[in-house]
Amino acid sequence: MRDADVQWLEGELARLKEEGLYTSIRTIESPIDAWVVIEGRRVLNFCSNNYLGLANHPRLRRAAQEAIDRYGVGPAAVRTIAGTLSLHVELERRLAEFKRAEACITFQSGFKANLATIPALMGRGDVIFSDALNHASIIDACRLSRATVVRYDHIDMADLRRKLAEHAQEAGRKLIVTDGVFSMDGDIAPLPEIVALAQEFGCITLVDDAHGEGVLGEGGRGIVDHFHLHGQVDIEVGTMSKAFGVVGGMVCGKAIVVEWLRQRARPFLFSSAMTVPDVAACIEATRILQESQERVERLWANARSFRAEMQRLGFDTGQSQTPIVPVMLGSAPLAQEFSRRLFQEGVFAQAIGYPTVPRGQARIRVMNSAAHSQEDLEFGLAAFAKVGRALGVIH
Repeated sequence: MRDADVQWLEGELARLKEEGLYTSIRTIESPIDAWVVIEGRRVLNFCSNNYLGLANHPRLRRAAQEAIDRYGVGPAAVRTIAGTLSLHVELERRLAEFKRAEACITFQSGFKANLATIPALMGRGDVIFSDALNHASIIDACRLSRATVVRYDHIDMADLRRKLAEHAQEAGRKLIVTDGVFSMDGDIAPLPEIVALAQEFGCITLVDDAHGEGVLGEGGRGIVDHFHLHGQVDIEVGTMSKAFGVVGGMVCGKAIVVEWLRQRARPFLFSSAMTVPDVAACIEATRILQESQERVERLWANARSFRAEMQRLGFDTGQSQTPIVPVMLGSAPLAQEFSRRLFQEGVFAQAIGYPTVPRGQARIRVMNSAAHSQEDLEFGLAAFAKVGRALGVIH
């Protein structure tokens, strides 16, 4: 590629900076925890998806180290050829038990779990009904499937019913797919209503519970457990890169669906298996979740406290129902300036703008964690109050 072939990128990058949409990526120089070190400074971490504070947990570190001593670092193969270790089998067994599902299959990430599952089940001539605010991994997976994709208005069950009725006479399989917890707004899908509509119109149901794993339900078992819908949701997709504190994706559901994915899910067939330390750490995270609900309860207590105080200060925290607290600012340049000033005050909270969220809906997204103490929350709230007043967001 010649320099002339990429000159257009200079203009595009300049445009992003001008519109306040250029992302400056900060480098973290410490373990992920309630506080992190960036540019030599210790700052309060309000950015990561480390919901339960497990990313730097000594039990997970020890499990990873011991597994390396026994198995080495990586399997160096895809699962179907020579990459399935006894650790992978143990993790899938434990996850199925934890999720109260018939079976489970794991992937390299939550993103890949969606890319693996939707195209393996749906194809040309089929119809997928997808929430308008579904995650990018769902959008990309739907495109790869080559099925017809019908978007319904965000958590609008009347609109979903209309669109199901419009396509009711079409041949082929039909799938309703939704996030469980919507990652940018923190609201929860109305899963009981979705399941009822799926049963009425003969659809498969798939919920991506990336931000519900370890957060919703008994002991963090997720949205299906939260709504007591075991056996009624066909497929649960999840991730171990958030509340579990590690990395990896999972698909839980009926044993026959999992077996089909072992045979035909492309990331399972053509991408090397999860590495040894990751699998071992995920197993230990699952053990911790099975032992106690204390971390989940602390996470929710922190979230309720932080949200209530932010609202008292006068901030718009959107429609969140979960520990995700969006601080709605609208303007992308304002959100970036707000983030920069928070960092000066010792708080790491990144601005989020288009294309991650719609234009005109830029925000600071605060991710609460069980790792945060009450003192941490008070420190963060004081910084938000100071910056909010200085920028005229609150009075």
